[in-house]
Amino acid sequence: MNTPTQQDLIDFVVQEAALLDELRFDDWLQLFTDDGYYWMPLAHGQTDPRLHASLMYEDKLLLQVRIARLHGARTFSQQPSSRCHHLLQQPMVTARDDAAGVWTCRTAFHYIESRRDVQTLYAGWTTHTLVAQGGALRMRLKRVDLVNCDAAFGNIQLFM
Repeated sequence: MNTPTQQDLIDFVVQEAALLDELRFDDWLQLFTDDGYYWMPLAHGQTDPRLHASLMYEDKLLLQVRIARLHGARTFSQQPSSRCHHLLQQPMVTARDDAAGVWTCRTAFHYIESRRDVQTLYAGWTTHTLVAQGGALRMRLKRVDLVNCDAAFGNIQLFM
C-alpha cells in the first residue's frame, strides 16, 4: 500500500461509520487487525483498559461473538433489530508516522441507536489508530470516548 493521504484516512473513518449504519457488521469486523481492539473507556482520560474498568474492551474474537449474537435467530432482544445512525464532524488526522505505517484520526460524533419507539442519543469522540496491512488500511484500535462515559447506561446493542 502506498502511504495514505490525509483524505484517504478521513475517507476510511467515514466509510467505517457507514458500514455500521448499514448494519454490515461482518464487513466492519474485517476492518480490524487480528490484534485489534474496540475500546469504550469508563472514565475521562483513561489510559489503560487493563488496569481500569471500561464500558467495553473487546478483541476481535469477542467482537465476532457479539456480531454472531446480533445475527442470531434466538436473539429476542433484537427482534426487531436495532438500527443506528452516526453524525460525524470532519475527522482530523492527529498523528502520522509514515515510516512506521501508523496513523491516528479523531472524530467528534453524535450517535443514535434506535429500536422500536426508543431512540438513545450518545455523543463523544472516536479515535482510530490505523495501520497498513495486506495492502489496505486496518484498525488496530477504535476508541470511543463518550461525553458522559461515567453515567449509568442501559444496554448498548450496536457499535458506535
